[in-house]
Formats: sequence, C-alpha cells, structure tokens
Amino acid sequence: MTYLENYKLLKEKFDIAKKETNIENLNLQIRNLQFESFKANILPGEDEYYCNEHNYTFKKSFDFLNIKKSENIDKLLKEKDSKIKENIKFNYSIFEHKKYNSKKESKSNGCIILFHGFNEKDWSKYLPWAKRLAESTEKKIILFPIAFHMNRAPQNWSDPKRMIKVNKERKKLFPNLSNSSFANAAISTRLQHLPQRFLWSGLQSYYDIIQLVNEIRTGVHPIIRKDESIDFFSYSIGSFLSLLLIMANPYNYFSKTKLFNFCGGPTLNRISAASKYILDSEANISVYSFFIEHLDNELRKDKRLAHYFSKLHPIGKYFKCMLDFHKMKNFREKRLSELNKKIFSIALRKDKIIPPAEVYNTLKGSSRNTHTKLKILDFKYKYDHVVPFPNSTKFEKKVDKAFNKVFKYATKHLK
Repeated sequence: MTYLENYKLLKEKFDIAKKETNIENLNLQIRNLQFESFKANILPGEDEYYCNEHNYTFKKSFDFLNIKKSENIDKLLKEKDSKIKENIKFNYSIFEHKKYNSKKESKSNGCIILFHGFNEKDWSKYLPWAKRLAESTEKKIILFPIAFHMNRAPQNWSDPKRMIKVNKERKKLFPNLSNSSFANAAISTRLQHLPQRFLWSGLQSYYDIIQLVNEIRTGVHPIIRKDESIDFFSYSIGSFLSLLLIMANPYNYFSKTKLFNFCGGPTLNRISAASKYILDSEANISVYSFFIEHLDNELRKDKRLAHYFSKLHPIGKYFKCMLDFHKMKNFREKRLSELNKKIFSIALRKDKIIPPAEVYNTLKGSSRNTHTKLKILDFKYKYDHVVPFPNSTKFEKKVDKAFNKVFKYATKHLK
C-alpha cells in the first residue's frame, strides 16, 4: 500500500477512545491505555506550590485576568491549567505489528516513543509513521501526547466557531498582528499572556515520560515488559523534549536510549515559530522576550521559576542551555558530544520553521566537533515543515519515495 492509502485507511480506523483496534490486512494492532499525570499541580492555577523533592513551598506568582476586556479571550485565559481535566487524564496509543496469518508469534523487542509537533490536535499525520516504524523495527510504537496538545487539549480550543471569534478579537486588540488564525488562536492567546506556560507544560510532559518509563521499568505496565529497550522518534518541538530527556537522563532511564530526530533540534531562539499553524506574531514575541531577552530578570522575580532553574533540578540547566544558541554553548556541545552516537537527525532543505542550517549549527556544534549524525534532505514536490508528506494523489509516487527514504534511515538507527 502507498503512503496515501495507509493514511486514509488508518485515519478511518483509528479511534483513541477505543480500547483495541485490529487491522488484519495491515498486520496492525492498536491499543489505547489511560494515563493520569501526577504532575498537573506544577502548572499555573494553584494557590500554592510544593516541591516534594526539596520540601519547598511557593506562592503563585501570576493571575488569570486579562488586562484588556475581550469576552472570548477572557474566558480562554481564565481556564486554570492545573484544573483542565483533559490534560490530566487521557489516552495514549500503542501500535504493534502483528502477523495474524502466520504461525509464528510476533515478538516485540522494544518500544519507541513518538513525539509530535507544536500546537497539534490530531494524530492523523502520525498514523502512517507509527505503522511503518512498528512494521520495520518490530517494536511497539507509543504515541504519547505532550501537555495541552492532541487529545490533552479541551475540545473548545479546536472549535472553529469559537476560535474564529478569539482570532477576530486578537486582531482588534493588536492591529499589527500577523500569522494569526483560528488554528493558533488558543495557544497564542495563552502563551502571550503567560509565556511561562512553555516551561511549565514542558516540565509536566517531561515528568509524564519519566512516570511512563517508571511504570515500564518497575514491571507494572500492562503491555510493555520491564526489560524492553526505550527509544525516541521525535518531530519538531517533540525533538526539544526528547533532547532534554536524554541530556538530563533522569534516574539513568535513558542511558541506552537512541533518538531519531526529524525536523527538529535547534535552540529555541533559532526556531521560527511564527506560523498560522503554530504561534501568531504577538505570542512568538512574548515567548522570545521572556525566555531569551529577560529570563535572568524573570528568575529574580519568581522564586519558584528560579528553583526549577537551580542546581537542585538538573533539567533546568539543560532546558536553559537549549534556549539561546550563544549561551551555555560549551556545556551544551559537551553533552551533545557525549550523546553523538545515540542521535541521528534529518532536516529538510525547504523547512522555514526549523531551518536546516540551525539544526546543523546546534547539533553539530559551532566548531562542528560534536560529531552528531545529521542529513539534510530535499523532496521533489511542494512541502513544508507542517506537512512534509502531503496527502495528495498529485504527488503520490514522489511522497512515497520521500517517506520511504526518511523511514529507512529511522529504521536503521532505531532497530
């Protein structure tokens, strides 16, 4: 079957609310498990915060009131992150290649956690990716959603009627607004008002993966054996998360983890996130200003933020080294050198969001001495960062060729 045929069939059959789906003509089994995040209380919305590791208590340092009156924007901003139930309890999917018509039993020899891109609410794009990886590596593929993305976001954040209203209100409030759309209205509004959300939701996702891996390693996971290998296939902002996980290597969980990095990898200030599918111009400026231009001042004002960036939380140092290309360069590149055999990256020549030159600069190092494996590819059809493999009959054969090339590299690295 072609990429397009796989996409259409998988999109039709996939149901994240269904416990199990078997697609025999694809030799594929999809199982969905419920996950409850134990770290939602790190998010904005609490009156008081407590760090269990260090016995520290912190007061909240922000509120949920909008400065300018705007009906739909105010409603969106008053939703407290730590209380959003969709982000706390949710399903994640496990794809496994099954040989239904064979007498030989399928044996998975590991698992691969697949991380998606920024501001995505639908798994459809990734279903053929997961199917191919399950088939070619013979490993279980875990589709795990990042905080407030995919099925972890409230449905009204994706409601076109409501988000069109939010988008119109934003254009009135900010006359110079660009790259604005109903698709990015919710995330742009929330990040512009409180850019700290980028860190706190990222930390929740980081701790969620540790929680998931702990379930596996302690033998309580219902499907994955405790001795199975755990690797990453990461795309876009998912690469940012996976790099932090293997760099920090909490509890030595990821000492043997390999990472295949697709269209991701630069420091935050080398990513061009202004896009109708990702962030509008005001949100992009707000995030950049907070984390790149004024972070040191913000750390002096916010004790809890400073605590998570201190030596007491090693993840804070790795997060900080991935913000600004020119800062903590030696620290970052030394760690990447230590991990160079574990990382394989592919960047796309026409990618404007994650420019290939910036992937190269960060992962190869300013002196090109990290020796990280990286290839820059180009495809013979119209593509972009958001849609590297278009679901179009016009380019079906060319997309097939490009998809097979990328996933041949992925299989070789992750198998």
